[in-house]
Amino acid sequence: MKFSPLDAEHRTLGARMTPFGGWDMPLQYESGTLAEHLACRESAVAFDVSHLGTVRVHGTDALDRLQSAFTNDLRKIEPGRAQYTHLLDPTDASVLDDIIVWWIDERTFDVMPNASNTDRVIAAIGGEDTTTSRAVIAVQGPQARERVAAIFPEAAAVGRFRVATCRWNDTPCTVAGTGYTGEAGLEIAVPASMAASLWNALLGAGILPAGLGARDTLRLEAALPLHGHELGPGISTLQADLEWVVSWTKGDFIGRSALLAEKERGVTRVLRGIATEGRRPPRADCVVRSAGPDGVTDVGIVTSGNFSPVLGHGIALALLSPGCRPGDPVTIDVRGSELAGRVVPTPFIAKR
Repeated sequence: MKFSPLDAEHRTLGARMTPFGGWDMPLQYESGTLAEHLACRESAVAFDVSHLGTVRVHGTDALDRLQSAFTNDLRKIEPGRAQYTHLLDPTDASVLDDIIVWWIDERTFDVMPNASNTDRVIAAIGGEDTTTSRAVIAVQGPQARERVAAIFPEAAAVGRFRVATCRWNDTPCTVAGTGYTGEAGLEIAVPASMAASLWNALLGAGILPAGLGARDTLRLEAALPLHGHELGPGISTLQADLEWVVSWTKGDFIGRSALLAEKERGVTRVLRGIATEGRRPPRADCVVRSAGPDGVTDVGIVTSGNFSPVLGHGIALALLSPGCRPGDPVTIDVRGSELAGRVVPTPFIAKR
């Protein structure tokens, strides 16, 4: 088990800890997941996301290495920007990982894999694993920049999907205008030795600590995919309805041929949103059914489901038959009972 540089701070705050991707991380604090979720939608919260990997790729060939590995085209952006991208399985185009790339300077990139996928990303692109040398704090919410500005104005000035080196108490930090909640915000990579200082200053500025429970319900409302649920073995970028992260014109990348073959023959399932009636939440792996002229048929499976604190009813992401369209009624089999729902556009709430 790995531990965040902020582990002692979480325990002092009475956090309920949980294993996640090989790390012991806070699930929620004494305020509870519902309060943390709503605080992110209404004001600002801070998440410890140090379990995410950081792979530093540097050198004259760094750009070419990333271009030949990942689906998106870094030449669409420039140094000082961030980009979302995928690493695919070369055989079937399954998404091995979804990644944010922070382009630090002309020859330097910080590649941010998911918690348990750092080794497979290094196998594809090389680079140095710098995960344990820093903490990453995500400050999210409509008041995120305003409250960060009170204690770290240089960081607060970093724009959406921008990347900059800032100094906290004369210590260099990397700050990106990224996040995983659907809200405006920042992610701050701070050296491990200074992590507690920054964390406590953020909380002192009126930012509520939030755990992985709220992070999951927030990303679900924003219809953001989670590796191992909406992405992973057997699930391609096209099935996840994320073709916008693929550059077909930049040249070859890992898995391109397999993904192109799937595009040409057409996907057999695609990710869609479902809104359900009442407060009972749908859950991952539940079967989705639809009634038609030939009777009730299975049309897909839930990948993620939960109660939406903002909407007040259940929501789900599901891999469904391509013929399923927004407005179509469906039912979800939750432990042997049918939960009524309807296919809806995503995101479930507007991203800011």
